[in-house]
Parts: sequence; structure tokens; C-alpha cells
Amino acid sequence: MNPPAIAITNLVFRWRPADAFCLELANATVDAGKSLFLHGPSGSGKSTLLNLIGGVLLPARGSVSLLGQALGELSASRRDAFRADHLGFIFQQFNLIPYLSVLDNVLLPCRFSARRASRVSEPEAEARRLLAGLDLDPALLGRPAAELSVGQQQRVAAARALIGQPEILIADEPTSALDAERQAAFVELLLSEAQRAGSAVVFVSHDLRLATHFDHSLALTA
Repeated sequence: MNPPAIAITNLVFRWRPADAFCLELANATVDAGKSLFLHGPSGSGKSTLLNLIGGVLLPARGSVSLLGQALGELSASRRDAFRADHLGFIFQQFNLIPYLSVLDNVLLPCRFSARRASRVSEPEAEARRLLAGLDLDPALLGRPAAELSVGQQQRVAAARALIGQPEILIADEPTSALDAERQAAFVELLLSEAQRAGSAVVFVSHDLRLATHFDHSLALTA
């Protein structure tokens, strides 16, 4: 039996040794191909938890394992490489490189990770397929990212996260700038592409109306 995509056990985190614990989570798992909706008020630790799942932070106690690998057992450089190989991120502000074209932005993960590049026989064709699947006009592919609307940038960020079939997809409030109808449509497109790739998804949002799109839901409290 394959290990869960994400397994969290007795997780406790604090910023400095003298600080009180700011995040405690007994156990949570996300299996391959499944999706988790993560919500909670500001200050409840949602972004901190995403950084722990991504290996950017390490817990004070407990463990975070991805694909059977405990992140605390890896050096900082190996965690960076593991993240590039196995995780796709959609940031709240998208973090596209403004002067690069849409296509070049999407192809970046394949340039940073040989593993993700090896999963795509024709990276440019796959980038075009993902963008089409996410409803981006093909006429925009050569345009600098800075010239796109918020909704268009959102789709580029999603395609960049999905290319190379990462086993885990993390989305940090990517729909916060959209109205309810466009939020729901984007989530459906994103989950459809993630399911096609077999990726586990952790999706953060304040909008509880979106929770019904996901397999599981987890609430953090401040």
C-alpha cells in the first residue's frame, strides 16, 4: 500500500523556543488524488501549516511526511529539491514573473526540476494543454504576465503548479480576488486537472461555500 501524499502526526509549531505554541494539530492525512479544504480565521495558522507541509518550516514537535518521506529528516537543500520535484504551489498573489510570457511562466517548474520535466514528453505542448483546460485564451500565451487580468493570472499560476504532474498541489487562497461564480468555476477546473494528474490538493480559503467541492475539510481555530 502506498503511503499518504501528506501525513501529519502530533504537530506542534512555535516561532521561537520561548514562545507559546501557535499551531497544534494531532493528526491529518491526505491520500493521493484526494482534496482537502483548509479554513479558519486570520491568525489560526493556515499559512504556517502550508509552510510546514512545504518544508519551509519545521515543527517543534511531531512530524510532517510527504509521500512517506519525513521532511524533518532532510537537510534544507534536500527539502528545497524535494519541494521542487513533488509540490506545485498556487500563491494568493500568484507570484508570476511579470516580464516573462505566459508560456515561459508555466514552464518554469520543468526548468527547476528534472523530475517534473521527465514526466512531460513535450513541455510546451503540455503547458498549452493545461492553459486551454483552464480556459485561458491561446492568444495570450506570448503576452507578458504583467499584462494579464487577475483571473488570467490565476489560471497561469494554476497551470504552472500543475505542469509535470506534482504529487501534491497547495493553493493558498488563490480565489480571494474573484466573485463567487468565478471562484466556483475555477475550483472545478483546478480539481479536474489535479484529478487527471492524480495530485493530492490542499486548498485554503475563507469562503466556506467552496468546501463542498472537496473530499475533506479541516478547520483551524485561532
